[in-house]
Amino acid sequence: LPVLFLGRPGVGKTTVIREIARTLSDDMKKRVVIVDTSNEIGGDGDVPHPAIGGARRMQVADATRQHHTMIEAVENHMPEVVIVDEIGTEAEALACRTIAERGVVLIGTAHGCFLENLIKNPTLSDLVGGVASVTLGDEEARSRGCKKSVLERKAPPTFPVVIEMRDRGAWVAHDTAESVDALLLNKVPKVQLRMRDPVNDVTCLEVAYDQVEAQIIAQLAAQTSINTDTTSSRSPTASAAESTNSANIEELLASILGKQPSPSSSGSSSPDRSYSLDGLDSNIDAEAWLGRFKGLSEAEALQELQVLKYLGGQAGVLRPRGHNGLGFSGFGGAVAAAGGSKKKKRATKLGAKRG
Repeated sequence: LPVLFLGRPGVGKTTVIREIARTLSDDMKKRVVIVDTSNEIGGDGDVPHPAIGGARRMQVADATRQHHTMIEAVENHMPEVVIVDEIGTEAEALACRTIAERGVVLIGTAHGCFLENLIKNPTLSDLVGGVASVTLGDEEARSRGCKKSVLERKAPPTFPVVIEMRDRGAWVAHDTAESVDALLLNKVPKVQLRMRDPVNDVTCLEVAYDQVEAQIIAQLAAQTSINTDTTSSRSPTASAAESTNSANIEELLASILGKQPSPSSSGSSSPDRSYSLDGLDSNIDAEAWLGRFKGLSEAEALQELQVLKYLGGQAGVLRPRGHNGLGFSGFGGAVAAAGGSKKKKRATKLGAKRG
């Protein structure tokens, strides 16, 4: 069935359809065509990014002609699935209906937080069937208990399934026709709430639409409680293993930075927990520095530190970078000043010769 992902900017819509394109083309062996207007799905190069798998990517030279490219994809490339990102104009909405009526599965995204946003949006309301004002007869209005002039869905929805992406781990799936009809009658539709949690993977719940937020909050509270119980019930053996891992990482850090573990003031054999990095004015606490490796296994952390030593050219030399003041990116990748001292020496010699 055609599916429309609805969400605010930055919630992950493009990431989702990129993975859908890869799964459908590689795992399910479907003929997938991506209409990539802004090059966000397949990348900006002539060769598409491997993340889309075997899907075919059609670039759009002029964003105002995206709807023409969508029709061309169906007429000339024999697709089974067409993927479109950020449907935003009335012409694109009409092209989506044309594609859906031709027997091609359409997967798209649009900006908006809730299904009501699409219903009230005159440009995109056709994606969910459109809305028209209808005048009822006296008997019909009396039987419904409403006014004679009401709003009704005027056509079958282009996308039978609409998914509201409330968050990266919380999706609300609508049966579009039922939900739109219920909302136009000021009733509460039934929806499927899908939430991802670290313990039970994906949880599916059938809830009333007005209870979605309460269910999301309750689920998050339950996850927090589980995480707290898990942390408090860790065995002494696990805690000891974590301490050993931290000690191993600190020892390797000390060797890379050219400092050997030194006894503390109390006479114990614990390593020095403060290291001076060349290029920085102040000492940096080792625990805070090693906190950048949160979420990595011991092997991955050790590998990152070894990469630092390999790229650094000189043990303990890091170039301050960005607002963090450290030569580390936000993803834990080591960025060091490779060969910086050699370049300075060479520039000094050249300057002396010219002088």
